[in-house]
Amino acid sequence: MSNTLDIRSPRVSIEYCTKCRWMLRATWLGQELLTTFDTLIGELAVIPGDSAVFRIKVNDVLIWDRKEKGRFPEVKEVKQLVRDIIAPDMSLGHSDRKMPAAAPEEESKTNPKEVCTTCVE
Repeated sequence: MSNTLDIRSPRVSIEYCTKCRWMLRATWLGQELLTTFDTLIGELAVIPGDSAVFRIKVNDVLIWDRKEKGRFPEVKEVKQLVRDIIAPDMSLGHSDRKMPAAAPEEESKTNPKEVCTTCVE
């Protein structure tokens, strides 16, 4: 087995908490990435975990950690982060446009803090 990075076939992994029932979110993000990047992604792994984990890695480089960021990523953010690693010159079309800043009361409605009562730390 070689330790060299195969740039043509990057691996994206999404680790999610099974107790929190975040599998649907993980698989949806994976589907969005495969749809956007088509054959640029060589492998997509959806990895069951626990302890309220929700992490996304590209080639073992952590690009998103829910615990670190304090929230789940927007699909636009994930696409941009993945693109920056696997295809930096690729345009994401409407996903490259900046979204207007939400008012504080709107932000609380669109980004509710999700707390898992099963995996409370």
